[in-house]
Amino acid sequence: MTVIVPDSEHRGLVARLPARLRGLALLARFDRPIGWWLLFWPGAWGVALAGGAFARWGLIVWILIGSIAMRGAGCVYNDIVDRDLDAQVARTAARPIPAGLISVRGAWIWLVALSLVGLVVLVQLHPLAAGVALASLAPVAAYPFMKRITWWPQAWLGLVFSWAALVGWAEVAGNLSAPLWWLYAGSIAWVVGYDTIYALQDREDDALIGVRSSALALGGRVRGGVALFYAAAIALWSGAIWSVRPDPLAVVALLPAAGHLVWQVATLRPDDGAGALERFRANRFTGLLVFLAFLVVGTA
Repeated sequence: MTVIVPDSEHRGLVARLPARLRGLALLARFDRPIGWWLLFWPGAWGVALAGGAFARWGLIVWILIGSIAMRGAGCVYNDIVDRDLDAQVARTAARPIPAGLISVRGAWIWLVALSLVGLVVLVQLHPLAAGVALASLAPVAAYPFMKRITWWPQAWLGLVFSWAALVGWAEVAGNLSAPLWWLYAGSIAWVVGYDTIYALQDREDDALIGVRSSALALGGRVRGGVALFYAAAIALWSGAIWSVRPDPLAVVALLPAAGHLVWQVATLRPDDGAGALERFRANRFTGLLVFLAFLVVGTA
């Protein structure tokens, strides 16, 4: 019987699936939609800041579909690479590959199927945006190995999970101009912040098996570190807004998102795994608040 991991958000729904389908759903993390929300939002931001939120609403839908498929493919690839490490960590030992429900060969087939969905999304894009999207494959492939060679794999994850911002902006604006790079850098800082919160759940197991993370690197300074990265995100997003609309009132649009990030840091308890998971998941709402800010600025 497949064990449904403790942080699944849809335990009842997943439990009703036949064992094989349940294993595939768990392998692609369909039971934990927070991952594809976090992958999707930067792409939606790029579209909104470039002024295409209404005229190109269909593009936002395609980015959402691509985020679900490619986040699933990335998780499958990550689990193939990390299957031996996952077996040694309490939170990940129940994943389908180390638990023996899905074979490595079966996982590769599922990875190809999900990637084909991503290909359908890719062909909807103009050449510049399509080329940018394809360029993400190298950093995505390298990500699972980062936790073995650096204390800051979250920074590499930031590069990967923010990539959709490049695609969304390039598709609407038709260029890779300055506002995009402010936006992209801010998204990277945001990812490092929220994934450091997520990594708090695994600090003890990671330390035992030699896996590195920003949560371990920061030690007792986790809250300060997360606050610094979140502050950098707001500052960089402000730069993106200023590049599009140099008006102090435009930057004010980020205040709700800034307040939400302040709440995360103020209430974060590094030794409370459940609380850390809750604050990590709260970033789907941060993504919405930032989207609304960029929507206002991009369409003003």
